[in-house]
Amino acid sequence: MAASSRGFAAPVDLKFRRFDASAPLLHRTLDLRKKRGRCRGGADVHRLTQIGYCTSDSIAPMWTKSCSGKSVDNADEWRFKRSLHRVRVQAMPELPFASPRRHGVSKLEEFYPRCCPRNSGPQSRDTPPKRDTGIANEKDWGIDLLNENINESGTNEDGSTWHRESIEELGENGYRCRWTKMCGQSYDGSSQWIETWWEKSDWTGYKELGVEKSGKNAEGDSWRETWKEVLYQDEWSNLARIERSAQKQAKSGTENAGWYEKWWEKYDAKGWTEKGAYKYGRLNEQSWWEKWGEHYDGRGSVMKWTDKWAETELGTKWGDKWEDKFFAGIGSRQGETWHVSPTGHRWSRTWGEEYLGNGKVHKYGNSTTGESWDIVVDEETHYETEPHYGWADVVGNSSQLLSIQPRERPPGVYPNLDFGPPPPPQGDDLTDSDSSSPSQ
Repeated sequence: MAASSRGFAAPVDLKFRRFDASAPLLHRTLDLRKKRGRCRGGADVHRLTQIGYCTSDSIAPMWTKSCSGKSVDNADEWRFKRSLHRVRVQAMPELPFASPRRHGVSKLEEFYPRCCPRNSGPQSRDTPPKRDTGIANEKDWGIDLLNENINESGTNEDGSTWHRESIEELGENGYRCRWTKMCGQSYDGSSQWIETWWEKSDWTGYKELGVEKSGKNAEGDSWRETWKEVLYQDEWSNLARIERSAQKQAKSGTENAGWYEKWWEKYDAKGWTEKGAYKYGRLNEQSWWEKWGEHYDGRGSVMKWTDKWAETELGTKWGDKWEDKFFAGIGSRQGETWHVSPTGHRWSRTWGEEYLGNGKVHKYGNSTTGESWDIVVDEETHYETEPHYGWADVVGNSSQLLSIQPRERPPGVYPNLDFGPPPPPQGDDLTDSDSSSPSQ
């Protein structure tokens, strides 16, 4: 599943930098949403994004700027003050386990040579996935399935070996799956990779495009990545839906370090949208987690939430969570920031905001150190009723998925439809993860 035309990856250099977690996190500053918003009073602001994963030179959760839903490319140094406490976090360096791309070669150009011309072996791709890059578009993968069944192997000039196989599978209800699998290893077997592409379809209109990669290098680093997008017609609403998902993970061969991410997006033709992610990372004695979700019902109702936390083996724990709910100009925001010392002493600050829809906002909160407030202020309400990336965007970026041709259906033969149980109320499964904050 992971192979590279760029040679074997260099040894991973993950260094641990201690992070002072003694200071409680600042109220309402930890914001996962990647969007540009409006601050109180109407000024433009960039919300902050937490990226907490193992990187060379740093272990602490990273706070970086992002806006308009674009991926984070540059990390600015950010610091905050609260009383006499200060936390200083350095800019994020290059992501771990990564080898640089050859200068002047696009990602798409790196993929196509692996399957053509015929009778030349696919080149090694021993580079792990990068962290916090979300769900790639299909064009970034360069999926190029062969139109014939093949099964061939070979040996390269450097002694590395490769194998390539392409098959079409047929089944009931018009099912067809075309897949191509490529794999290889270095001459001594210390570096190995496997990559599989596939497309699926049947007579119900179901279409699927996917990729799976895995591999290891001579330094013992290992990784796995899956990517998939699906088109189908919902039997209950009769609406077309597109779902995209990705899972990525990597593990260092020299340190107790690794990370895992799960991303998902769901869209329908009427604007209903659901997005979310679950992330986990570890470097030696420190671990961290992050979950977030967004839900748009297509009729103006919006719900967003984030929950993130970290801990060390010495017993220090800290985190932050919040939730937004809005509809028709009325809504609420609430959250909590907390910290637990190795001796078990707990500090927390909870807060809430009620937007009344008449230009008034009720703000309240308290902390374990005696802080307290309960006021009503004049303030405008700002929130987004539609996702920055919605149905039209995902359709425009899924041309290869939409172009999958199903098997020809004989006259008088109709697909078997399995309606199954009715779907749960939308939004009930937003916390699609395997773990939860210890503060809950």
